[in-house]
Amino acid sequence: MDTKWKNRIILILWLVLFTFGVSGVLTALLNDQDYMKTSYFKTSQYRDTVGTYASYLHAFEMDYQSKEDMKEAITVSKEEIDEYRFMYGELSEQISSIEEQYVSRIQEAQANNNQDQANLYIKERDAKIADITKNFESDEYVEEKIRKEKEQRVDEYYKELATYRQDFRVYDEAFSYFLVNTSTGEVFTNLPTKDQAEVDKYISSDKMLHIDQYPSKNNGYLDIAELSFIYGYEDLISHDQANSLYEGKIGLREGVSSSNAIMVSYKQYDQQRKLFWIYTIGAIVALFASLFIGRKIQILNKISSHKSREIYNKLPLDLAVTLTGITLLISLVFITDFPNLYNYYTFRDVLNQLFIMSVFLGLTIIQLIFLYPIVKDLSKNREILRKTMTARFLKIIREAFYNRRVGTQVLLILGFVYLFGLGAGPIFIEPEFMIAYVPAFFIIGIPVFILIVRKVGYFNKITRNAHALASGQFEPDLKVVGKSVLAKLAEDINTMKHGVKTSQKAQAKSERLKTELITNVSHDLRTPLTSIITYSELLKNPELTEDERSTYIEIIDRKSKRLKVLIDDLFEASKMASGNIELSKTKVDIVQLLQQSLAEYNETIQASTIQFRITNPDSPVYALIDGQKLWRVFDNLIGNIIKYSLEHTRAYIAIKVDNSQIIISFKNISKYELSDDVDELFERFKRGDTSRHTDGSGLGLAIAKSIIDLHEGHLDIDVDGDLFKVTIVLENIE
Repeated sequence: MDTKWKNRIILILWLVLFTFGVSGVLTALLNDQDYMKTSYFKTSQYRDTVGTYASYLHAFEMDYQSKEDMKEAITVSKEEIDEYRFMYGELSEQISSIEEQYVSRIQEAQANNNQDQANLYIKERDAKIADITKNFESDEYVEEKIRKEKEQRVDEYYKELATYRQDFRVYDEAFSYFLVNTSTGEVFTNLPTKDQAEVDKYISSDKMLHIDQYPSKNNGYLDIAELSFIYGYEDLISHDQANSLYEGKIGLREGVSSSNAIMVSYKQYDQQRKLFWIYTIGAIVALFASLFIGRKIQILNKISSHKSREIYNKLPLDLAVTLTGITLLISLVFITDFPNLYNYYTFRDVLNQLFIMSVFLGLTIIQLIFLYPIVKDLSKNREILRKTMTARFLKIIREAFYNRRVGTQVLLILGFVYLFGLGAGPIFIEPEFMIAYVPAFFIIGIPVFILIVRKVGYFNKITRNAHALASGQFEPDLKVVGKSVLAKLAEDINTMKHGVKTSQKAQAKSERLKTELITNVSHDLRTPLTSIITYSELLKNPELTEDERSTYIEIIDRKSKRLKVLIDDLFEASKMASGNIELSKTKVDIVQLLQQSLAEYNETIQASTIQFRITNPDSPVYALIDGQKLWRVFDNLIGNIIKYSLEHTRAYIAIKVDNSQIIISFKNISKYELSDDVDELFERFKRGDTSRHTDGSGLGLAIAKSIIDLHEGHLDIDVDGDLFKVTIVLENIE
């Protein structure tokens, strides 16, 4: 008895040491490498702290402008005016859209004899139409709108910047800095002096815990162009890239308040580093001790020969694997969490964690030892797989009746057999019954039974085939036997199956597109809609200032317009896909149309880093097309090149005539990784930018392809690595 308890104690000791050791090794492998550093000032944590402080200096000191100066510096380009003006189409299109929005409202108000409401709608409609009309009449009117939007964004920027000022004060309390712009010589510092000769009096080793010199062996020049921490306002906040390099010193002061967050991190580092090394080294020693003890007592042999293995071997394989996976997963959760000692406040907590971790890891090790020979023998003993719970369940499913009706018929057959067998009882009481029963059994009973079974089997095949057909699967044709109702049903199902096969691929694609459309629509529409709802709720606050109310209304207006663009594109894509659109075809010079499309983007192209190479025939190339619709295609493809091309690359656009065909190609290098399935790019709401960071609706290529299809042409996409090529083929007319 004493020996048995001794072995158990040794086994528990081995398990605890092994668990603790594994946890320690994972700590050394997975923990932040900062604890390997000899000083806190060499850690990534401190480097990030200095970088954050430098970014605050960038925002609040070096590149700071007053709100008024920033508003004064706002400019509005002709390109921005045109983009704002044509955001929702031509003037006629925008007026028609506004009128369509109010037709139903006005009619409904008039139908309800509410003329006052109808007049209000008419007044609101006319005001919007007048505003849109003025957009097309006056550049100054549009410029003022854009300027107000930009001024609003300036207010938003400074509002967000103010939230960081308290953090900046905390950092500025802990650090001293003296930085000089290498281009202008301008000095920025929080020292009492701006004289560079006196810097060492304030930022010196006897007054600082650590000093970073720029440039030095470990640091280059401080580049503030890379230090922005408030994103989305780059078009408003600009600085000269050539004047962004600084030299000087940043030092962490001695004697800073112990409550300062920077000093708290500094003081905690040594304590955490000591705990890390004590824990890690102790765990490694424990791991080697467990390996030594395990080898000494032959732990694997003891476990594999334990009598509980016989019980374990009786478990189905899939159940055993599932149990092993569960205990392994729980063990990994505890092991990876255990090194975070700073979450535990008492020694008891650590012991409880170690105990639970040891139990689950021990169960996992035992199960793995028991499971290994079973899995190893799997290729030779297929009977193991047939005894699994999964295999048994599938067998029951296969052997069960296919549906309730068939099951009912089988039950009736079994009842008939039972009754026929029950009828054999009287022959033991009155043997004379045998004279009538035996002939009836062989002449009537058995043939009827066989016939019913065959019919039930035939019906079962028909229902199975029909169910497969309804599920979009195709089994071999049913055999048509005789002229019975079942035979006719089998023949009809065969006929339907051949008809369904022709539309199966189209149906499957339609279902997939519908699912993806719902997903993508919800994604793209939810963002502006959420903003509209949020700011609408904020407007209900009666204590809002007039400026805040105007701000929220402006945001709602902008998000509403964005939502309308998405919805309009969706409607247009749907109309294109259904073919419910008429083309106004005329003889158009494709070369001239392309040049006009490129001219619309001339300023954007000049401002971008993309170099366009255009190849056109010297003579006009005519096609019978709807010029406005084809212009939409060119506009979309050129816009995609500018939006999605890798910076500092070339884009090629070429027109050539091959016999009776006009071939137009667009080629560029994509900045985003492209899918190998080019067909997906034609689908609605599909983008090359899969992260959906761009402002496009994802409908452009779908609309473009629909337009070309309506012209009985071809639009194809080729992807070769990052090379993206679109080819359009149209009929040439002389």
